[in-house]
Amino acid sequence: MIASLPRPLWLRASTVIYALLFFAFLFLPLLVVAVFAFNDAPYPAPPWRGFTLDWFLGGADTPRRGLFADSAMLGSLWTSVVVACWVTILSVLVGTANAFLIERTQFRGKQALSLLMLAPLVIPGVILGISILAFASRIANLADDLWGLELEFLRPGLPLVVLGQFSYIVSIATLTITARLKRFDLTLEDAAYNLGASRAAVFTTITLPYLQPALIGAAAISFLMSFENFNTTLMLVGSDAPLTVMMYGRMREGATPVLNAVSLFLMVASALLALTLLRGNLSAETSAKT
Repeated sequence: MIASLPRPLWLRASTVIYALLFFAFLFLPLLVVAVFAFNDAPYPAPPWRGFTLDWFLGGADTPRRGLFADSAMLGSLWTSVVVACWVTILSVLVGTANAFLIERTQFRGKQALSLLMLAPLVIPGVILGISILAFASRIANLADDLWGLELEFLRPGLPLVVLGQFSYIVSIATLTITARLKRFDLTLEDAAYNLGASRAAVFTTITLPYLQPALIGAAAISFLMSFENFNTTLMLVGSDAPLTVMMYGRMREGATPVLNAVSLFLMVASALLALTLLRGNLSAETSAKT
C-alpha cells in the first residue's frame, strides 16, 4: 500500500491496538515495580496499603531497613559497578583492536577468525560460565601441583567474573566499532599522511574522533550488559556477590519491597546514563561530521 493513501479503519485500529499491547507488555511490569517500591506493606506485590519511603530511607535498626541503609545491598551494587567498569574498559580497548584487525589487515583465515569472534554470542551464559570456571580451575590446580603457585585470580571471584563477562561482551563491542570503521573514508588519512602528519597524529585527530560515537555506544552497551548479567556471573562469583546475584539470593530468602526499591533506583540510573550517553553520542557525531 502506498503510504500517502488513506488506510482502512480496521488497519489503523489494529495498528494502534498492537502498539498499545506491545508497549504495555514492555513497560507495565516496570511500572508495577516502581509503584510498589512505595507500598506500605512488607511484601512487594498488591494490594496497595498506602505510601511510604521506608523501603528507601528506613534505618538499619528498624524492621523496615531501606535500600540506603542496607550495607550488603549497597556493597553488591558497588561491586557490580566495579566489574562493569573493568569489563567496559577491556571490551572497548580489545574491541577497537579487533575492529582494526578485521578492517585494516589482510591475512589467511581472516573470515574464519571473524566468525570465531561471534561464537561466544551463541553459547548460553551458564555453559560459558561453567566452561571458563572448569578451564581456569584446571590451570590453577596445575600451577599449584607443578610449581607451587597459588593463582587466586583463577579461582571463583571478581577477576574471573570480569573475564567471563568480557569473553562475550567484547564480541558485541567489536561488532559495534567495526560497523563504524567500515564506513570510514581512508582518503582522509591518506591526505593527512601526504601533508606530513605522523601515524599517531592521524589516529588521534582524524580516526579516533570519527570512531568516538561507536566507542561511546560500545562502552554503554558493555557497561549495561555487564551490570545486568546473571547466568555467567552466578557460575564464577566468589564471596563478593554482584547485585544480580545478591538480589537472586534475597528473592530465595523471601522478597521484600526493598528489591522493588533497588529496581526503581536502577531504572532511574540507567535512564539517566542512557540519556547522558545519547547526548554525548549526538555531540560526537556532530563533531565528526564537521
